[in-house]
Amino acid sequence: MGKVVNFRLLLLPFSWIYGGIVALRNLCYDFGVLSSYDIPKKSICVGNLSVGGTGKTPHVDLVTSYLIDKQLLPSILSRGYGRNTSGLLEVKESSTAAEIGDEPLFYKTKFKEKIRVVVAEKRKLGVDYILDNYPKNDVIVLDDAFQHRAVKAGFNILITDYSHSFCDDYMLPAGNLREWTYGKKRADAIIVSKSPSKISEEEMQNIRTKLKFNSNAIFFSHIEYRELKPFSKGVDFKIENILLVTGIGNPTPLFTELGSRYRVELLRFKDHHVFTPKNIAEIHEKFDTFANGNKIIVTTEKDFMRLKNFIETNSASYPWFYQPINTIIKQQHKFNLCLNEYLKI
Repeated sequence: MGKVVNFRLLLLPFSWIYGGIVALRNLCYDFGVLSSYDIPKKSICVGNLSVGGTGKTPHVDLVTSYLIDKQLLPSILSRGYGRNTSGLLEVKESSTAAEIGDEPLFYKTKFKEKIRVVVAEKRKLGVDYILDNYPKNDVIVLDDAFQHRAVKAGFNILITDYSHSFCDDYMLPAGNLREWTYGKKRADAIIVSKSPSKISEEEMQNIRTKLKFNSNAIFFSHIEYRELKPFSKGVDFKIENILLVTGIGNPTPLFTELGSRYRVELLRFKDHHVFTPKNIAEIHEKFDTFANGNKIIVTTEKDFMRLKNFIETNSASYPWFYQPINTIIKQQHKFNLCLNEYLKI
């Protein structure tokens, strides 16, 4: 068989133009032509060089959980991507994904009163709000602010996907890179996400060499899939068939995991898709016909934030579940020491 042609490579001239603009912008920040605000309190940014699908949200979750375990008071600052509002908002447990975005709602739903979650396109406004209103806050965790150079976090964690490393990518629009790979120099640590749980030391070393970064600050994480959770009531039969509904950047790892245990059909929407009643009707219509018996609908925990109001109020007769996950860092103790050194704890 011949090689699959990547037609996006025809867009490379536009990538060079876009890359040149991004590079010029970064140089302006590097040389002080554009000012960057140093966050006066401890701050940790979790970001990437690519658009979507690298697994930032689970790692923000992991870092926040660690901070709470250390008896610190963290706040999370996010842009609130996909929301139908604008400006600065503080996330409440009663907020909806449409108002503040699915990721901020996920954080607030999980950690409740243990954290403050704020959304703001202009991160400087969000930082000032947290500092002014919550002076006892110990750490601000910035979700996806690596390219938002108007503010400067004290510790930067860069996430790259094991199956699609930024080393093998191109600038937008030919590829998925937001900036050239030399932007990694601003990072303090790199996490290779969605790695095999039993990745060999030899393969890890090969990836470290390829990334051309401080090998002592490169870590590998994998996903641990927990038991499926129903939106409301469960089912009393052995599950055999799953209609997987996703609106995330890269559903392949979840599709592969579920496919190892069930017959799975994927119904994929774009990342951060805003579900509508029409979408729900289409999903249920598909569910009614895609398999015979012992079947459920499964979505991700992030998508659950955008779907739960629809399902809980209008669709209780359909067996909706979501897939909770844990993110495990292979050298967790070493990674924790990096955080401890920065936090001085």
